[in-house]
Amino acid sequence: MKKLILSVAILTCGMSTFALCNNIEPNAVITIAKNEAFKEISLDKLPEAVTKAVKKDFAKATISKAYVNSSEQYKLLLTIDKSESTFYIDKDGNWLEKDSIKS
Repeated sequence: MKKLILSVAILTCGMSTFALCNNIEPNAVITIAKNEAFKEISLDKLPEAVTKAVKKDFAKATISKAYVNSSEQYKLLLTIDKSESTFYIDKDGNWLEKDSIKS
């Protein structure tokens, strides 16, 4: 009888360890932030310094679209040899890196 009770106790402990080893990992939350800081503007509203900088540095380029944010930084879509590229510039005609853009 003693062996039977001991066997049942060992089996019960062995089965319950699997119930305690619950390795559920929490779901990762992925947040996607849309950058809506830039608003599209017409090309005639671009400052003269911006258009001069484009003509000086990209003589063969044409401005396809222009966007502006609240810090008066401009996002320009330039067409150069049938390919479109995005560039950032401030109101004074200084080129900006994408990382230095203020929202």
